[in-house]
Amino acid sequence: MFIIGIAGGSGSGKTTVVRKIIERLPADKVAVLPQDSYYKDNGHLPIEERQKINFDHPGSLEFDLLIDHIKKLKKGLPVDRPVYSYLTCTRQKETVRIEPREVVILEGILIYTHLPLCRLIDIKVFVDAESDDRLSRIINRDINERGRSISKVLERYEKTVKPMHLQFIEPSKRYADIIIPQGGENEVAIGILLNTIEKIVSS
Repeated sequence: MFIIGIAGGSGSGKTTVVRKIIERLPADKVAVLPQDSYYKDNGHLPIEERQKINFDHPGSLEFDLLIDHIKKLKKGLPVDRPVYSYLTCTRQKETVRIEPREVVILEGILIYTHLPLCRLIDIKVFVDAESDDRLSRIINRDINERGRSISKVLERYEKTVKPMHLQFIEPSKRYADIIIPQGGENEVAIGILLNTIEKIVSS
Protein backbone atom coordinates (compact mmCIF):
# COMPACT_ATOMS: atom_id res chain seq x y z
CA MET A 1 0.00 0.00 0.00
CA PHE A 2 1.21 3.47 -0.94
CA ILE A 3 0.06 6.49 1.06
CA ILE A 4 -0.07 9.86 -0.72
CA GLY A 5 -0.58 13.04 1.29
CA ILE A 6 -2.19 16.08 -0.34
CA ALA A 7 -1.92 19.11 1.96
CA GLY A 8 -2.12 22.88 1.52
CA GLY A 9 -4.04 25.86 2.77
CA SER A 10 -7.81 26.07 2.76
CA GLY A 11 -8.96 26.84 -0.79
CA SER A 12 -5.58 26.00 -2.34
CA GLY A 13 -6.92 23.44 -4.82
CA LYS A 14 -6.25 20.17 -2.96
CA THR A 15 -9.58 18.68 -4.01
CA THR A 16 -8.77 19.39 -7.67
CA VAL A 17 -5.46 17.56 -7.37
CA VAL A 18 -7.11 14.61 -5.64
CA ARG A 19 -9.79 14.43 -8.35
CA LYS A 20 -7.16 14.38 -11.11
CA ILE A 21 -5.29 11.55 -9.39
CA ILE A 22 -8.50 9.52 -9.03
CA GLU A 23 -9.35 10.10 -12.70
CA ARG A 24 -6.01 8.61 -13.76
CA LEU A 25 -6.17 5.47 -11.60
CA PRO A 26 -8.52 2.46 -11.81
CA ALA A 27 -11.31 2.71 -9.22
CA ASP A 28 -10.22 -0.52 -7.53
CA LYS A 29 -6.69 0.84 -6.99
CA VAL A 30 -7.38 3.98 -4.95
CA ALA A 31 -9.15 5.05 -1.76
CA VAL A 32 -9.46 8.53 -0.23
CA LEU A 33 -9.35 9.52 3.44
CA PRO A 34 -10.31 13.20 3.85
CA GLN A 35 -8.93 14.81 6.99
CA ASP A 36 -12.27 16.60 7.40
CA SER A 37 -13.95 13.28 8.25
CA TYR A 38 -11.86 13.06 11.42
CA TYR A 39 -12.89 16.26 13.20
CA LYS A 40 -13.78 15.54 16.80
CA ASP A 41 -17.45 14.97 17.50
CA ASN A 42 -18.85 18.11 19.12
CA GLY A 43 -22.42 16.95 19.58
CA HIS A 44 -22.17 17.44 23.34
CA LEU A 45 -21.75 21.21 22.89
CA PRO A 46 -24.54 23.75 22.39
CA ILE A 47 -24.89 24.85 18.76
CA GLU A 48 -23.60 28.33 19.65
CA GLU A 49 -20.36 26.81 20.98
CA ARG A 50 -19.99 24.48 18.01
CA GLN A 51 -20.11 27.42 15.63
CA LYS A 52 -17.10 28.93 17.39
CA ILE A 53 -14.86 25.88 16.88
CA ASN A 54 -11.51 26.59 15.23
CA PHE A 55 -11.39 23.93 12.49
CA ASP A 56 -8.00 25.19 11.33
CA HIS A 57 -6.24 24.20 14.57
CA PRO A 58 -4.66 20.71 14.89
CA GLY A 59 -6.46 20.26 18.23
CA SER A 60 -9.80 20.03 16.41
CA LEU A 61 -8.87 16.66 14.86
CA GLU A 62 -8.95 13.11 16.17
CA PHE A 63 -5.52 12.17 14.79
CA ASP A 64 -5.34 8.92 16.79
CA LEU A 65 -8.40 7.55 14.99
CA LEU A 66 -7.05 8.57 11.58
CA ILE A 67 -3.70 6.89 12.32
CA ASP A 68 -5.48 3.77 13.54
CA HIS A 69 -7.48 3.59 10.31
CA ILE A 70 -4.38 3.96 8.15
CA LYS A 71 -2.58 1.21 10.06
CA LYS A 72 -5.58 -1.11 9.70
CA LEU A 73 -5.76 -0.45 5.94
CA LYS A 74 -2.05 -1.24 5.68
CA LYS A 75 -2.79 -4.59 7.34
CA GLY A 76 -5.46 -5.30 4.74
CA LEU A 77 -8.42 -4.54 6.99
CA PRO A 78 -11.40 -2.36 5.97
CA VAL A 79 -12.33 0.64 8.12
CA ASP A 80 -15.49 2.66 8.69
CA ARG A 81 -14.65 6.29 7.98
CA PRO A 82 -16.62 8.86 9.97
CA VAL A 83 -18.89 11.38 8.28
CA TYR A 84 -18.68 14.95 9.61
CA SER A 85 -21.27 17.65 9.00
CA TYR A 86 -20.14 21.27 8.81
CA LEU A 87 -23.77 22.36 9.04
CA THR A 88 -24.24 20.87 12.52
CA CYS A 89 -20.54 20.61 13.51
CA THR A 90 -21.14 17.01 14.59
CA ARG A 91 -20.11 13.53 13.55
CA GLN A 92 -22.97 11.72 11.87
CA LYS A 93 -24.32 8.29 12.81
CA GLU A 94 -23.59 6.83 9.38
CA THR A 95 -20.08 5.86 8.28
CA VAL A 96 -18.41 5.05 4.94
CA ARG A 97 -16.74 1.66 4.48
CA ILE A 98 -13.22 2.07 3.08
CA GLU A 99 -11.56 -1.04 1.67
CA PRO A 100 -7.76 -1.47 1.48
CA ARG A 101 -6.41 -0.25 -1.86
CA GLU A 102 -3.03 -0.10 -3.55
CA VAL A 103 -3.06 3.70 -3.24
CA VAL A 104 -4.58 5.61 -0.32
CA ILE A 105 -4.87 9.40 -0.65
CA LEU A 106 -4.88 11.37 2.59
CA GLU A 107 -6.10 14.93 1.99
CA GLY A 108 -6.35 17.88 4.36
CA ILE A 109 -4.92 21.18 5.52
CA LEU A 110 -3.34 19.86 8.75
CA ILE A 111 -2.03 16.40 7.88
CA TYR A 112 1.64 17.47 8.06
CA THR A 113 1.27 19.18 11.44
CA HIS A 114 1.08 15.86 13.31
CA LEU A 115 4.41 14.04 12.99
CA PRO A 116 3.19 10.50 13.86
CA LEU A 117 0.73 10.82 10.94
CA CYS A 118 3.30 12.50 8.71
CA ARG A 119 5.66 9.52 9.12
CA LEU A 120 3.05 7.15 7.66
CA ILE A 121 2.85 9.09 4.37
CA ASP A 122 5.05 7.86 1.51
CA ILE A 123 4.79 10.91 -0.78
CA LYS A 124 3.94 14.27 0.77
CA VAL A 125 2.49 16.83 -1.65
CA PHE A 126 1.78 20.45 -0.74
CA VAL A 127 -0.59 22.42 -2.97
CA ASP A 128 0.45 26.07 -2.80
CA ALA A 129 -1.64 29.07 -3.86
CA GLU A 130 -1.77 32.83 -3.38
CA SER A 131 -3.79 33.99 -0.37
CA ASP A 132 -6.15 36.06 -2.55
CA ASP A 133 -6.96 33.05 -4.70
CA ARG A 134 -7.52 30.88 -1.64
CA LEU A 135 -9.83 33.44 -0.03
CA SER A 136 -11.94 33.65 -3.20
CA ARG A 137 -12.41 29.86 -3.20
CA ILE A 138 -13.14 29.81 0.54
CA ILE A 139 -15.89 32.41 0.11
CA ASN A 140 -17.56 30.48 -2.72
CA ARG A 141 -17.27 27.13 -0.90
CA ASP A 142 -18.47 28.28 2.51
CA ILE A 143 -21.47 30.16 1.12
CA ASN A 144 -22.57 27.44 -1.31
CA GLU A 145 -21.66 24.28 0.62
CA ARG A 146 -21.66 25.25 4.29
CA GLY A 147 -24.49 27.75 4.47
CA ARG A 148 -22.42 30.66 5.81
CA SER A 149 -23.00 34.34 5.09
CA ILE A 150 -20.29 36.46 3.47
CA SER A 151 -19.78 38.39 6.71
CA LYS A 152 -19.35 35.15 8.69
CA VAL A 153 -16.89 33.79 6.12
CA LEU A 154 -14.75 36.93 6.24
CA GLU A 155 -14.90 37.10 10.02
CA ARG A 156 -13.78 33.47 10.30
CA TYR A 157 -11.01 34.05 7.75
CA GLU A 158 -9.54 36.94 9.73
CA LYS A 159 -9.94 35.30 13.15
CA THR A 160 -8.92 31.72 12.44
CA VAL A 161 -8.18 30.72 8.83
CA LYS A 162 -5.46 33.28 8.13
CA PRO A 163 -3.63 33.14 11.50
CA MET A 164 -3.82 29.32 11.65
CA HIS A 165 -2.46 29.11 8.12
CA LEU A 166 0.53 31.21 9.12
CA GLN A 167 1.06 29.37 12.42
CA PHE A 168 0.52 25.74 11.38
CA ILE A 169 -0.12 25.08 7.69
CA GLU A 170 2.52 27.22 5.97
CA PRO A 171 5.33 25.92 8.26
CA SER A 172 4.25 22.31 7.57
CA LYS A 173 5.22 22.84 3.92
CA ARG A 174 8.81 22.03 4.87
CA TYR A 175 7.85 18.35 5.20
CA ALA A 176 6.60 18.15 1.61
CA ASP A 177 8.42 16.08 -1.01
CA ILE A 178 6.61 17.86 -3.85
CA ILE A 179 5.22 21.41 -3.90
CA ILE A 180 2.63 22.31 -6.53
CA PRO A 181 2.65 26.10 -7.03
CA GLN A 182 -0.39 27.95 -8.43
CA GLY A 183 -2.79 25.52 -6.81
CA GLY A 184 -4.83 22.91 -8.63
CA GLU A 185 -4.47 24.65 -12.00
CA ASN A 186 -0.78 23.81 -12.43
CA GLU A 187 -1.15 21.13 -15.09
CA VAL A 188 2.61 20.60 -15.54
CA ALA A 189 3.30 19.92 -11.85
CA ILE A 190 0.20 17.74 -11.50
CA GLY A 191 1.21 15.82 -14.62
CA ILE A 192 4.62 15.05 -13.12
CA LEU A 193 2.96 13.89 -9.90
CA LEU A 194 0.52 11.68 -11.82
CA ASN A 195 3.33 10.09 -13.84
CA THR A 196 5.19 9.32 -10.62
CA ILE A 197 2.13 7.71 -9.07
CA GLU A 198 1.39 5.64 -12.17
CA LYS A 199 4.96 4.29 -12.20
CA ILE A 200 4.62 3.26 -8.55
CA VAL A 201 1.27 1.54 -9.14
CA SER A 202 2.45 -0.33 -12.23
CA SER A 203 5.76 -1.47 -10.71
